[in-house]
Amino acid sequence: MRKLIDLHLHLDGSVPFTTIKKLMNIHGLPTIDDQILRQKLSVGPDCRDLNEFLEKFAFPVHLMQTAADLQLIVFSLLKNLKKQGLVYVEIRFAPQLHTEQGLTQEEVVRAAIAGLNQFFNWQKDNPTDQPELHANLLLCLMRLKDNYEQNLETVETAKHFLNRGVSGLDLAGAETPAFSISNYASLFSLASRESIPFTIHAGEAMGPESIYQALDLGAKRIGHGIRCVEDKQLVADIIQNRITLECCATSNLNTKAFSQIDHYPVKKLLHQGVNVTLNTDDMTISNIDLPHEYKLLEDKTGLTSSDEKQLYLNAVNAAFCSEQEKSRLLSLI
Repeated sequence: MRKLIDLHLHLDGSVPFTTIKKLMNIHGLPTIDDQILRQKLSVGPDCRDLNEFLEKFAFPVHLMQTAADLQLIVFSLLKNLKKQGLVYVEIRFAPQLHTEQGLTQEEVVRAAIAGLNQFFNWQKDNPTDQPELHANLLLCLMRLKDNYEQNLETVETAKHFLNRGVSGLDLAGAETPAFSISNYASLFSLASRESIPFTIHAGEAMGPESIYQALDLGAKRIGHGIRCVEDKQLVADIIQNRITLECCATSNLNTKAFSQIDHYPVKKLLHQGVNVTLNTDDMTISNIDLPHEYKLLEDKTGLTSSDEKQLYLNAVNAAFCSEQEKSRLLSLI
């Protein structure tokens, strides 16, 4: 089994289907036919755009409002990822979206960390021939109206748990001019002062200009960033400054950031010297996993084992983890 790393995986978009059904039962929600439930959770090939894609988060987020729910979801997700051959993952989510029933952002993160620790203990008690899966959390600031205080609290929460389950920050949500990346400059300036690593969603729904804004804020990793191909100078800047792109192939097709998988430019960018990585984004919403994404690009773009080794190395180098963990990951190949 190939060894895999996912640096761009959203918790609320990747809740395992069986866990959704379990939570529905726990909370006394009406039973839904599996096919109808999958349609409620996942997009089809006719998905119109990023906004329709984002609508699929609503139902799972509704089931992620207690500490027990969050712990269960993190634990069950990690067990699934272990079966897929992952050896390291960064799971991102926005604590402010899980406070509807009274949890504070700190309590939300504590619950997610409890899920990590439950999995780590389970993994020790259930050893296999496969390498261990290690994981960290990334906390997302959100592009929402009038939520500066909530975003500021997220930065402070990340600071509190940094290197204790949390390894960085992100900026997520709908990419629109109204929520320009530059609007969040003060928050990422604070993150920089506190030495909190961060990545920023850019170059997905909006084009190269959004990536330039993310780079101006000091981002060393770009969530998606695939539309950099529209600007040759931007690609050159990304190469020169060793910026890492967190590419998510099927997701980009779902949201219409890219139109045809045969032309998906991971291999091209890789051979140009761009530090690209391959990730899932939202496994349940896109109805995929990471082995699927590798097989897809092998079949459709000619991705080779040598290319895949470089993708792995790029992910190790860009990971928000300790040097000790990077050494472990390098030793696995």
